[in-house]
Amino acid sequence: MTLFSLILALLLEQLRPLPVARVVHAPLRAFAAFLEDRFNDGEARHGTVAWWVAVLGCCFAAAFVFFILWHVQPLLGVAFNVIVLYLTMGFRQVSHYFTDIQLALRMGELPRARQLIGEWRRRTHDHSSSSEVARLAIEEALVAAHRNVFGVIFWYLLLPGPSGAILYRLACFLNEEWGARTSPDFGRFGDFAARAFAILDWVPLRLTAAAFSVVGDFEDAVYCWRAQANQWTDKAAGILLASGGGALGVRLGMPIHESGEVLERPEMGIGDDADADFMQSTIGLIWRTLVLAFLLMALLGVAGWVGN
Repeated sequence: MTLFSLILALLLEQLRPLPVARVVHAPLRAFAAFLEDRFNDGEARHGTVAWWVAVLGCCFAAAFVFFILWHVQPLLGVAFNVIVLYLTMGFRQVSHYFTDIQLALRMGELPRARQLIGEWRRRTHDHSSSSEVARLAIEEALVAAHRNVFGVIFWYLLLPGPSGAILYRLACFLNEEWGARTSPDFGRFGDFAARAFAILDWVPLRLTAAAFSVVGDFEDAVYCWRAQANQWTDKAAGILLASGGGALGVRLGMPIHESGEVLERPEMGIGDDADADFMQSTIGLIWRTLVLAFLLMALLGVAGWVGN
């Protein structure tokens, strides 16, 4: 039923893309703002309390509803899982940017591609070359695929009902909403959110990077992972970019034009400069990784069935 729920959720997301900004992000931002107003006095310990209130409350509620529905009718439990997975995971949450950027680059519409990558990253890239735009799009896609799909799958498999999916996506959201904020008036309220997500993401992050290596160029992916990942400011993203770039045979990272300045960044990956063709290869890499994950789940399911 676990694999069946995942496949149904992904199929539903492909057929009916979710307006995630309105349906998911807006309520979560209101919820996070509510907790911030009630708990934030600039102290780290109050951020810890707020994080546990948000995450544990939502996870326990989801698990409770799942068990009640499963007890009444197992199909209701499966349906609840599918709905929660539909809300918490999926490629289509950001893939429209990636697809539109790839099309713009193929059509030679560089200003349009710059505009789209700027909207996606919430920065300006008015002076970026086509290779820079493709490079940034590949980087965003690799990280988004992990956080929107593979990380969710990992925790969904570990915890009862859909509580694992909620745990991971809510922790990821609070890390972005609280953990990444550094303004003096916000204080250290987001410290625990950043640490908690780093802990929750430690294993799934490395499994995703390993899967990129297996379905791509294994030797180059492992080499780049070991030699380059620690050079990136965000070590977690560095692992994904190094292994993904090595698996694809494309150079990521490197200096870019951003917000009117040249931003120096280390080189990730190995091989040729990024372009629209490598963007297509990135789509293939992500889908092969998903197929690998499903095959492993199916094998584990068959092994468990035979063992019983």
